[in-house]
Amino acid sequence: MRGLICGPKLAACGLVLSMWGVIMLALLGIFFTTHSAVLIEDVPLTEDDIHQDSNPPHRIYGLYNSIGYNCFIAAGIYVLVGLFSFCQMKLNKRKAYLVH
Repeated sequence: MRGLICGPKLAACGLVLSMWGVIMLALLGIFFTTHSAVLIEDVPLTEDDIHQDSNPPHRIYGLYNSIGYNCFIAAGIYVLVGLFSFCQMKLNKRKAYLVH
């Protein structure tokens, strides 16, 4: 069958993992872009970011926003992986239908 790369179990696993990745990374992206204080340990801060900024929160908020955008980009990649896994599942079902 043309275009079939992985089997049915691997395709199902890829679909489940990509759904979880999209949910988790979308939530992380939302929390980072809203500058959640709980995630301050995950922001790569340096001494310059804190002490040498004329408007201290703006540089830190910029770091929060860049991490949030990276999370949204990673969620988009997981969407693509999920679509690929979904297509593989459909191709595996079609192959099983044609064989029987």
